[in-house]
Amino acid sequence: MDIERYGIILNTENYDECVAFYRELFGLPLMFEKVDGDFRLTCLALGTAYLMIETEGVAKREGKSVEESATKLRLNVKDIQTALDNVRAYDANASIVEHAWGLVINIVDPDGNHVSIRDEAGFIEQLHSKNICEDYTNLA
Repeated sequence: MDIERYGIILNTENYDECVAFYRELFGLPLMFEKVDGDFRLTCLALGTAYLMIETEGVAKREGKSVEESATKLRLNVKDIQTALDNVRAYDANASIVEHAWGLVINIVDPDGNHVSIRDEAGFIEQLHSKNICEDYTNLA
């Protein structure tokens, strides 16, 4: 299969807050919006992919369990400390967590969906150390 484009659809209850969260915190540019009766969607550019935020979801502000939402959005950044500074405007308790495989900041969006911010350098290092797929060795 030749995939032309890829994206993530995120159904939300707190639609306006979630759109603002992803646009303001991560600076994701607007691609388009659509309204059809009570249904609304906003499509944001996410690198070469897109994040489509739609209505009709269910929120749990304190964070959804894995059973409630088995997906976590992962965004890799060049400078994790700068990312933490930006995230703290949203979540003052956010911190960098160090793992053997890299650094992450774990937060939840206004609907309780889990978002993880990871250091790109650690990801590239992990790719090179595993050398599983040669197609990815030129990412650094």
